[in-house]
Amino acid sequence: MASSNLKIKSKEDRILVLAVDIDNDLYQKTGISGPLLGKVQNLNGATQLALADPQDTDANTMFEAVRLYNSLIEDGYLANVATVTGSEKEGYNADMEIARQLELVLAQYQADSCVFVTDGASDERALPLIESRIKISSVRVVTVKQAETLEKTYFTVLEKLKEPHYARIVFGLPAVLLLLFAVSYLFGGGWEPPAALIGLYLLIKGFGLEDGFINSFKGFGFSLDRMSFVFYFASMIFFVAGLFIGIGSYTAQFKSSGNQLSSLAVATEGFLILVPFILLLYLIGRIIDVRSTRYMFRSFKYGIYIGSSIIFWVLLYAFVQWIVGQIYFSQFINLTILAIIIGIMVSVTASALRRHMLRRRQLKGKEVVNDLGALIGKVAGVDIRAGRFVVNTSLGNPITYSIDRIVEVSEKVVIK
Repeated sequence: MASSNLKIKSKEDRILVLAVDIDNDLYQKTGISGPLLGKVQNLNGATQLALADPQDTDANTMFEAVRLYNSLIEDGYLANVATVTGSEKEGYNADMEIARQLELVLAQYQADSCVFVTDGASDERALPLIESRIKISSVRVVTVKQAETLEKTYFTVLEKLKEPHYARIVFGLPAVLLLLFAVSYLFGGGWEPPAALIGLYLLIKGFGLEDGFINSFKGFGFSLDRMSFVFYFASMIFFVAGLFIGIGSYTAQFKSSGNQLSSLAVATEGFLILVPFILLLYLIGRIIDVRSTRYMFRSFKYGIYIGSSIIFWVLLYAFVQWIVGQIYFSQFINLTILAIIIGIMVSVTASALRRHMLRRRQLKGKEVVNDLGALIGKVAGVDIRAGRFVVNTSLGNPITYSIDRIVEVSEKVVIK
């Protein structure tokens, strides 16, 4: 079943009916690579995919795209149909591949607008990427009708568990929990440390911070031919060492005092001793990476991170020092004020240097692309003092961005 009505203004417009297979099931199950352009290629691909896996919703999406194409042709519209595929890894890799294939399709068929056909699952996350390259005049959501029986539901669940995304949630998270409790039991830490880590994860998940953490770790660049690998590896070693120090401090303090609060404070203090080294090594690695990829503006962002990290570390370290009775409350207040002053100075200095470099570069008139390579438009105006710039899109719509989103300025302006 398909939903949404077509909203096409003129029959003179060249319409592209576009189906997206973001996890590249087409290639994984049939060996057919995207993009597919034209009715014959799409029918062949959809048929092969349906034969390989009749339960795959991507095949139904492709069939719906062909059906919609036939309907448009019968109504006298100028239309074509295409399917682009992403990557089984999804995320950034899938976005890059979809952008590349969409460029190939648009080079062969210069469409004025697009009808986006989706199964309503993860494919819809490609909408912003497509909108940056072609106007979307309509969205079709394909829903496959299923008999509501326990047997069919059972097999549907089994099929979903074969997909990496769901397998990580159903099998991966319980496995991590079991390992946490096993390690805690081994070091005599009880159930409290694993419970705290579980709570921290749920907090990150609940506030939508998970993607930010994942993207941060994706940028580590674990490659032996890059200098940054040494700093990342050393940072991980210090992190593991800090965890062992914290767990050992907690165990020793709890055995001697039996006080839960003081034991947690001592454990936190033990872990925080190595935090400056962890942060410093990580930030050095990140700066090396962004400079090696010519994204030099990102190095200023890490200067701001240094300022924030100084405040956070000093505040937390001073707090646990006060809890365990190693400093007076007045000393805690003084350290807090000093940390805030130093952190603000570092952040302001990094921001000022960044804006000074932007003033020396002519931004107006340059093309603006995102870090996936998708064209957004051209710079129409810049206000360095206000910290923003205006981009006119290919559709003539002005969009205002913060200059903090700029990661590189060369022949084009790259924003995140």
